[in-house]
Amino acid sequence: MGIKTVAVHSDVDSSAVHVKVADEAVCVGPAPTSKSYLNMDAIMNAIKQTGAQAVSVCECAAEGVTFIGPDTHAIQAMGDKIESKLIAKAAKVNTIPGFDGVVKDAEEAVKIAGEIGYPVMIKASAGGGGKGMRIAWNDEETREGFRFSSQEALSSFGDDRLLIEKFIDNPRHIEIQVLADKHGNALWLNERECSIQRRNQKVVEEIDAACTVTFVRSGSCCEYVFLTQVEHPITECITGLDLVQQMIRIAKGYKLQHKQSDIPINGWAVESRVYAEDPYKSFGLPSIGRLSQYQEPLDLPNVRVDSGIQEGSDISIYYDPMISKLVTYGKTREEALKKMEDALDNYVIRGVTHNIPLLREIIVHSRFVSGDISTKFLPEVYPDGFKGHMLTAGERRELLATAAALYVAAQLRSQKFLGDLRVSVVPAECRRWELCVELDKGVHMLGVSRSGNNYTVEIDGEKVEVSGEWNLASALLPITINGKHRTLQCLLRTAAGEISLQYLGTSFKLRVLSKLAASLSKHMPEKVPEDTSSILRSPMPGSVVAVSVKPGDNVAEGQEICVIEAMKMQNSMTAAKTAKVKSVHCKAGDTVGEGDLLVELE
Repeated sequence: MGIKTVAVHSDVDSSAVHVKVADEAVCVGPAPTSKSYLNMDAIMNAIKQTGAQAVSVCECAAEGVTFIGPDTHAIQAMGDKIESKLIAKAAKVNTIPGFDGVVKDAEEAVKIAGEIGYPVMIKASAGGGGKGMRIAWNDEETREGFRFSSQEALSSFGDDRLLIEKFIDNPRHIEIQVLADKHGNALWLNERECSIQRRNQKVVEEIDAACTVTFVRSGSCCEYVFLTQVEHPITECITGLDLVQQMIRIAKGYKLQHKQSDIPINGWAVESRVYAEDPYKSFGLPSIGRLSQYQEPLDLPNVRVDSGIQEGSDISIYYDPMISKLVTYGKTREEALKKMEDALDNYVIRGVTHNIPLLREIIVHSRFVSGDISTKFLPEVYPDGFKGHMLTAGERRELLATAAALYVAAQLRSQKFLGDLRVSVVPAECRRWELCVELDKGVHMLGVSRSGNNYTVEIDGEKVEVSGEWNLASALLPITINGKHRTLQCLLRTAAGEISLQYLGTSFKLRVLSKLAASLSKHMPEKVPEDTSSILRSPMPGSVVAVSVKPGDNVAEGQEICVIEAMKMQNSMTAAKTAKVKSVHCKAGDTVGEGDLLVELE
């Protein structure tokens, strides 16, 4: 659009992508959001310093700077959940039953919850993104939820006001995008399905048939109730509108270019939110680290990636762990979902744990494919937690055969140097290998024969044909298995025969040994696993908010020992058994890493 831009950033974000692509950049403070991105004095100084004419921070509208987005009144009304509910009620829109005022303290929260009837949802009035939200099923959970929600709300939004509503069990989460100008014209841009969530945060979204208005559809009736949210990529895919461009035009004072009859529904779009999280821990506890390798699947058709990071970026404990919004679109839902499978398989992320295994399992699950979903999808489908992809017998053979072929390809490459043999005289090339492959404590004897880049692997009397270019330096491993195209990723390969392969989204650890090496491996000592019942380790990186025990204290099973905050979410760490506290290795204010020892029990 020919508009020069200014990026504001905290000191830890000085090398962030948005800083690099802007024309100018101004540091507005240290890492904590309250001292940087939510520090309005620093933001105003940046505006004055650069002479910016428009800004996307609503508090600055009163300073004579054009605000890009809804006007100040609309932002305050819709951004404040208490105010927005009152407005919705006045407009005779259904809202979730609850207390419409500010909850003063934990005891008032218990009183209000009792009047509403359990279960209830405690949420930050100024909140969003699942932060400052807790579900309570009894008085004790209400007191605990009030404490955590108010602390998270203050940390994330600088506002600890809370409200309490009836918790809608088994709902669908539907969003409707709206766009309005200053001349009385408004458009609605179709609806979005956003029911796949964890910790009240969206994971997968789709759209067929800015400011966003959100509704929750009750599972027990056809009642739609009013909430508020923000989103746009998949809407842009099926409408062809650039919503950010439209917002800038509206802010300048132009009328909307389109009428409601102009808004199309072209195909289907699906969005997967890629997070730096461990999906095997509560469907996604935060992970931190540096992206040592990062490759977006943008070479695939009909794929869009909205990201704020790049190779070398740090994922820190200070901000939301989202890596990107991965969007695919096609003429039909089936086509869009198939493209999402391919995109997730071709997405290379190294250096941090990510949730691609969970995302890929969701989009191929029979319940999701059939549309039988609600916000309880994850706990219902995975009641014992997410365990990764469960291999069928055929998939297990595919994985074993691929590992064996990869091992042989690596062995053959090691015999050559710059395309030539390492030594002038070598024995005739072996054309058959007898290998032992270990997977999930199972041991399989395989026979492998080779013809060029094609491998035939015999497993339990069945043959598997595997072929490919076998570029061992590439992050991606595109191969054909029994005539079917697959894209795997080799995450690890060691001289000891250890191979980690990302297959169908999930990482599998294998070990490939020659027949001789396998016969000798039984003499190797095994590491004794640690007794975790007497120790408490941090399940994620973060900062210690509070420690509730000291050496010599007696604790009961399930009793809170300490609280860890990670990415603005507070997590209560509890005792695994009834015991006496032997030692405490952390204090409030400490920064801890994943696996750090917090407390020892006798």
